[in-house]
Amino acid sequence: MPDVAVIGAGHNALVAATLLARVGLSVAVLEAAPVVGGAARTEAPFPNVPGLRQSTGAYLLGLMPPELVRTLGIDLPLLRRDPHYFLPTTGSSYLLMGSDRDAVRRQFEEFFSPADWKADEALQAELAALREDLAPAWLAEPGTVEETAERYVRSSLRDAFVSLCRGSVADYLARFEFDSDLVVAMYAVTDGLSGLAAGPDTPGSGHNFLVHNMCRLPGADGTWMIVRGGMGTVTGLLADAARAAGAVIRTGSPVASVVVSGGAVTGVALESGEEVGAHVVVGGCDPYRLMSLAGSAFPAPLRSRMEAVRLPGSTLKVNLALRDLPRFTCLPDGAASPFGATIHLLPQVPDVLDAVRRQWADVQAGRLPEFPTIEWYVHTTVDPSLRDEGGHHSSALFVQSVPYALAGSTWDAELPRYVDHLLSLCDRFAPGTSALVADTFPLPPPGIERHFGITGGHIHHVDNGVAFADRMPYATGLDGLYACSAGCHPAGSVIGAAGHNAAARVLADLGR
Repeated sequence: MPDVAVIGAGHNALVAATLLARVGLSVAVLEAAPVVGGAARTEAPFPNVPGLRQSTGAYLLGLMPPELVRTLGIDLPLLRRDPHYFLPTTGSSYLLMGSDRDAVRRQFEEFFSPADWKADEALQAELAALREDLAPAWLAEPGTVEETAERYVRSSLRDAFVSLCRGSVADYLARFEFDSDLVVAMYAVTDGLSGLAAGPDTPGSGHNFLVHNMCRLPGADGTWMIVRGGMGTVTGLLADAARAAGAVIRTGSPVASVVVSGGAVTGVALESGEEVGAHVVVGGCDPYRLMSLAGSAFPAPLRSRMEAVRLPGSTLKVNLALRDLPRFTCLPDGAASPFGATIHLLPQVPDVLDAVRRQWADVQAGRLPEFPTIEWYVHTTVDPSLRDEGGHHSSALFVQSVPYALAGSTWDAELPRYVDHLLSLCDRFAPGTSALVADTFPLPPPGIERHFGITGGHIHHVDNGVAFADRMPYATGLDGLYACSAGCHPAGSVIGAAGHNAAARVLADLGR
């Protein structure tokens, strides 16, 4: 009988398994899917282009603390994106943001305004300071937002930090007095609304913005990075580390329930009928799945608290196989390639922030937005190892926001038409994109739920508007039952800190 049973083999679960096994505990990792990785996978999802590989869930690595990478002893093959952001228009203006800040300044001043450049410099300076201050908070048990401010954040930024975590991304960005709504919308969407069931004015969207600006990977300069071989490389390395430490990983082994006796967990029961006894059970699955597995034994106060912040997923992932790369009409000949960057497709209207607000109103009403905000990725330009022998490119449209359930229709009925519509939006910026599509693998929120096993299809498990100690705790209050998923502190994304912190809590409770 193992000392510890870990439910799921996502990245946080594998981190926890590695660290627990390294101190001599026997660890069994039980994964329902036939492969490890959770939503950090590299797959070949295109029937028409079977040799083309793609990160189908998480696309980039940005938030894993470098201290954790060193502790785990893994060598991540990271590839810098330069430029890392591309904001195209259907006219002749654009923004290519990369390491050449002089070039970025020239673009700001030519296409937007000197005031926008000044505002961006102030924003980046404040985020860099918060990134430095908060670094140790991510590898520790969380306090409240206010306690975190007092413990970690320099005094001059504490009020701004609390307001950011509790407030909206729109209010935070307004402090910097950008002239261009298009630039504000770019930042609000890509950092404030990514993966969030919210609009730009929703309280808590500021915390999501903060989280997405916490990248401290070496050589990143605050930008998220591509992993050679896709995101499955990350979880493959973590699985290797777990096995090297002595953990046993069993795929194709779905857990049916957490077994409880005498007020304490005694292991898990598999859907096959097998019972795996264990003194400790660590849930790498999302919190709502863990609560379901524990049933009536799960502490009622915590269940009520987590149900109060439960939200459905609002992300549509359209994975694409492209025969070739399109050309953006806004870019002059000889401009840097935009394709490694996050490409921001935003409505081309003067009141773009109001358009984002209307998009969120559509989602709340169960309607598919006419022009949802889109992040477009083509990582094979930076990582050619993913390409097939025919030279296809894997690409993705990361669409924010869409409803989990559609009013008066279903995703099965609407998805093909809507994917075609999204490609027509790409055509406005890069004509001919639709004609280059060889295959698609779209995942609306219910598809994300089915494919990755995440309750509600919410890519962050618990909305990132829920901050610090308000997220799922590592120790659930049921003796022997712990949580380590993205629904815990610090946030959803490929971070690994929850796995580290849950393992530390288990060891402390065991007196190890």
